[in-house]
Amino acid sequence: MTDPTPGPSRRRLPVLRYALWFLVAAVLALLVLVWAFGRAEMQEVSDAAPFGTSFSLVDQNGAPVTEAALRSRPTALFFGFTHCPDVCPTTLYELSGYQKALKEKGKDLGIVFVTVDPERDTPEILKTYVGALSPDITAVTGKPEDVAAMLKGYGAYSKKVPQGDDYTMDHTASVILLDRAGRFVGTIAYGENPDTARGKLERLVTL
Repeated sequence: MTDPTPGPSRRRLPVLRYALWFLVAAVLALLVLVWAFGRAEMQEVSDAAPFGTSFSLVDQNGAPVTEAALRSRPTALFFGFTHCPDVCPTTLYELSGYQKALKEKGKDLGIVFVTVDPERDTPEILKTYVGALSPDITAVTGKPEDVAAMLKGYGAYSKKVPQGDDYTMDHTASVILLDRAGRFVGTIAYGENPDTARGKLERLVTL
């Protein structure tokens, strides 16, 4: 006579089937949440006002630069100075690399480098400095009081630090990300994981 009691493998089948259904439902729910969060985040960005303040400075060619330069294309905004030994050259080098990679994909990224040391960083010095990195970096300087007002308006920090008979500058090291309308999208921290930074920029150029 055949034993009517189901074997262990048969008893496990319904459990496995329910577990699979639960897993599929959980994945679908997660995808819906990600989609909804993305839409809410995009809506928040689109409703925001342009970040920062108005300003009137000059670029490395001596041409006038205003806040309009930050409201025409997705932009990575960085504050630094040409005498900076590590943070500034590293950051600008990395940004120019990301910019080149995005350009090869047909995507546009602007880089604006504002000096926090306008007393030493003249247009001529800035032109030489950024010219070695990328032809598509806008370097900005101006009267010290005008630069200071611009930094304050964009939430950036800088301070002159005595260094022997000379001085250096302490300053905000993060890169500010602005969409093509000049709205704040986020930041890239100094030393941030390259893949994370690249992902932020790839998202920025699609906004």
